Amino acid sequence: MTMVMKVSKSYFKAHALELLRRVENTGEPLILSDRGRPVLEVRPYRGEEVRERLKGTLLHYDQPTEPTGEAWEALEKRGVWGL
Repeated sequence: MTMVMKVSKSYFKAHALELLRRVENTGEPLILSDRGRPVLEVRPYRGEEVRERLKGTLLHYDQPTEPTGEAWEALEKRGVWGL
């Protein structure tokens, strides 16, 4: 489980290099807050590897707005479609 560190923008301003090195070394994201409200997330750059893993996994539909004719498992469990 990834631990998310949360700091204020003013704390980040004073400790930016240290905090950025921590994100880089641990891989854990950092949340910056402004008056206690989360406003930014800093996370390590993952490069192109995610895009490469997903390459060739997208299905092509000739008519993307038309129903596929397949029941969705989540809806079946709730009995929405009465299947």
